Amino acid sequence: MIANYPEGRQKSALLPVLHVAQDQWGWLSSEVMDYVAGMLDIQPIEVYEVATFYTMFHLDPVGKNVIEYCRTGPCCLMGAEDVYAHLKQKLGIQAGETTPDGLFSLKEVECLAACGWGPVFQIREKYFMDLTNEKVDSIIEELSK
Repeated sequence: MIANYPEGRQKSALLPVLHVAQDQWGWLSSEVMDYVAGMLDIQPIEVYEVATFYTMFHLDPVGKNVIEYCRTGPCCLMGAEDVYAHLKQKLGIQAGETTPDGLFSLKEVECLAACGWGPVFQIREKYFMDLTNEKVDSIIEELSK
């Protein structure tokens, strides 16, 4: 992956390398970020800056399914606050927490760029849109199998 970038520009591989590291270890601990810095021959702070900027990177252990839900105005206008309250109640956790069985973590994000289809949440690369309490129940039931 690093070889795809010009000599002396290995830092350009930082985002894809962080994705691979997170897929490998499930989250980005300081040890993992230090390892990535060493691989790319950059300072650890350069890795930390990127990993803490993007919400797609997890800096703490997370569940198998990380539900990232949009908390911005357009989704709220479409009923997101009620749907997310139902989601939290159904899972028995709040944003930043993981269910005891390790299946689900909740994460608030600023925008998922699906404003016309709110309320919306994302699990990995898959979007779940036009959410209702019933759709949330169905999604959670399916992912719990």
